[in-house]
Amino acid sequence: MENDELMKVVTEKANLWLGDGYDEATKAEVRRMLNAEDKTELIDSFYRDLEFGTGGLRGIMGAGSNRMNKYTVGAATQGLANYLKEAFAELPEIAVVVGHDVRNNSREYAEIVADIFSANGIKAYLFDSFRPTPELSFAIRELGCQSGVNITASHNPKEYNGYKAYWSDGAQIIAPHDVNIIDNVNKIKSVSEIKFEGDKSKIVIIGDEMDQKFLTAIKGLQLSPEAVAQYHDLKLVYTPIHGTGVKLIPASLRNYGFTNIINVPEQDVPSGDFPTVESPNPEVPSAMAMAIAKAKEVEADLILASDPDADRIGCVLRDDNGEYVLINGNQIVMILLNYIMTRNKELGRITGKEYIVKTIVTTETIKSIADQNGFKMYDCYTGFKWIAAVIRDNEGVARYLGGGEESYGFLAEEF
Repeated sequence: MENDELMKVVTEKANLWLGDGYDEATKAEVRRMLNAEDKTELIDSFYRDLEFGTGGLRGIMGAGSNRMNKYTVGAATQGLANYLKEAFAELPEIAVVVGHDVRNNSREYAEIVADIFSANGIKAYLFDSFRPTPELSFAIRELGCQSGVNITASHNPKEYNGYKAYWSDGAQIIAPHDVNIIDNVNKIKSVSEIKFEGDKSKIVIIGDEMDQKFLTAIKGLQLSPEAVAQYHDLKLVYTPIHGTGVKLIPASLRNYGFTNIINVPEQDVPSGDFPTVESPNPEVPSAMAMAIAKAKEVEADLILASDPDADRIGCVLRDDNGEYVLINGNQIVMILLNYIMTRNKELGRITGKEYIVKTIVTTETIKSIADQNGFKMYDCYTGFKWIAAVIRDNEGVARYLGGGEESYGFLAEEF
């Protein structure tokens, strides 16, 4: 597209955002971009529409059709609501769970999402504040909901936010629902089609009670309580890197019986600005620097760090020379799967119908470990929604023991 034509298209789209249905703060931001001498920001904000893909939405926050804001979030939610009413037309009431992380604007977006669902006659269970992503999945199943939305951009830079849609099994959406939702979102052509005025009678706030149910379910996974009793005072440094993990991970460790959890006070502060790190990603060594410094100070045995929405964990251990070494994602999956398989055998829990899962980009050494232990292993596409699809296909037929991928993610249960 030639520059003149591009500017014409961009300007026309931007001017639409000065019309009815848009709030004054948004209009002021659009006017600023229109009046700026440098049009780079204007072009980037309006040259296309932020696309709702199979993983939902993810983008830089700000005014514009190519940005994360109340209107792009609103269109996504209205499209999802329209599809839910088609897919579950036979139900007397459709229900969803809405969660969010610590990022800037996440709470505002989550409240907007709940309002739109409720305005469409859908019951919305809204968490009272930020929560780890896995608890959203748990709550969908626990409450018998048909769908869920989480406002998070995982470990992306602070300028970003995202929108992830979930189905009734607590997993992110796959075919055919993903394509059907995308079609419904793409049908929203005007802000006037989005029902922003919520019905407060259909919004239910959830929080501590769900936390306790989730923590109880997690403790139910414990395979070696005697080991925890023996090593309960192991020096364990944990950091949430300013994210949602501060809400439940220390509580879960204490619930298991660990008594010597050492925090990194500066990083216990929830913040969408992630002020102490360049990137809030435990895969990046620099994100672990403060935790490692604390571990050296107290001579800790183990370091754990969760990403902002606490669905991935980083791990640091001391080697034979006493040096702190990052354990990579492949190693984490190998260690955990080997432990779960061997421990289940020791406890006499094996019936011959157990299996594990890994993604295709995760080390093939896991296949060797599974073969050596006599377990079936499935390979699947990258992403936990595909691990969930394997679980779904085997439901009632075989028992899932665990699964993971090289990007620091592991799923130790079905709930």
